[in-house]
Amino acid sequence: MVKISPLAAPLLVSLTLLATPASAQGVKEDSVVVQPDKVTDDAPKVESAAEANLPSWSKANAEALLRSIEGIGAEGLFAKDYNPEGLAAAIVSDDQARLDRTATDSFLLLATHLRDGRTPNAARKQWFMVDDDADHMPLVSMLTSALLAGSIPETLAGLDPVHPDFAALKASLATAKPADANAIRVNMERWRWMPRDLGQRYIVSNVPEYLTRVIHDGTIIATHKAVVGKASTATPQLNPMATGIIVNPTWTLPRSIINEGIGATIANNPASARAQGYTWTGSGKTLSVVQKAGPGNALGVMKLEMLNPHAIYLHDTPSKGAFASATRAFSHGCIRTERALHFSGLMTVMFAGKSPEEFGAAIASGETTRFAFDQPFPVYVAYWTVIPGDKGGVKKLADIYGRDAPVVASFAQPGRPAAIMIAPTVVPTVASAPAKVSGGN
Repeated sequence: MVKISPLAAPLLVSLTLLATPASAQGVKEDSVVVQPDKVTDDAPKVESAAEANLPSWSKANAEALLRSIEGIGAEGLFAKDYNPEGLAAAIVSDDQARLDRTATDSFLLLATHLRDGRTPNAARKQWFMVDDDADHMPLVSMLTSALLAGSIPETLAGLDPVHPDFAALKASLATAKPADANAIRVNMERWRWMPRDLGQRYIVSNVPEYLTRVIHDGTIIATHKAVVGKASTATPQLNPMATGIIVNPTWTLPRSIINEGIGATIANNPASARAQGYTWTGSGKTLSVVQKAGPGNALGVMKLEMLNPHAIYLHDTPSKGAFASATRAFSHGCIRTERALHFSGLMTVMFAGKSPEEFGAAIASGETTRFAFDQPFPVYVAYWTVIPGDKGGVKKLADIYGRDAPVVASFAQPGRPAAIMIAPTVVPTVASAPAKVSGGN
């Protein structure tokens, strides 16, 4: 795990005393906007051998690749996927063209799986992470350099995620019982679906763990309990950019929640709806409802601004009872955040450059206030069901949305295609014109 800073707590002790949110029951926050799963894998780029302009494979480089393939089980992958028999045969064939093509194909497929993950998109349920590793680690140029330097194993090893949690999973796989090995492989895969380096400043919510952590300069500076989506409104996996913190937010109700009851209240008892802080325009299917900032607002005292098409964000709640539960999958998809005053104060002071007094005044005013971050940073809404244990080893968490099984099932099928394929030289075939038959005399 990344190290935990002892410095953040004294910085913000006073923030927890600035205001005390009211208690309420039965509130509902924004619902997730369910997006269809990605089911199509990105089409690989195809180059001819001439276009790729690759150096030839020496037998030494090819043998190093073969050894890497034979040991790839340590990475949670499967040697058979990368044609070890064909590569071994090509090495002893004395056919340079065959060796170049076979080794290149094996390398590119293996490097694709190490960099981007083996799992096809269809098995990555509700996964919407944006991963730009392909821009930073182009495979053909990496292969060219590795062949020239004789560094095939080192190049492949350099594709691993850099986070220490991945290294902990990899170490545990080496000694895992068969019953646990696939669970570890699944979560090593999930790390590969994400950017290789998460950065020095980010927020990460691990949904099955019901926890949100704030990381700054590679150090955990805060940990908060989280309430996540129930199974029917599951929280997806995504990584939007956080751009600011909003204190005393208003709440624009989604259509699903309007239809669940407040729409009827507005129609039949508008005075009750106003007493709960609701304002509205239109009626029926055009009804638009906003809840004003205040003690009973469903978003509580703060909302983290992180624009995304799923309408997912981190926010407070006036209903605090759910944080006492060991399992906390109760929301409509968004992530309710415990100790929201501490969280929003930390965001405001450390990332928006404001003083604790400015933050406290904004809270006390009751007015909706936005504090923009000096630099946007990512929020990773992740789904790891195996994590490093507190005393070494790993700990298994409940797969609350049943997302592990599709990944395990994909292990028995071909993985994602290589990001780049080297096409064989194709010689067009020209059909001969039929011979002209001369008539006899």
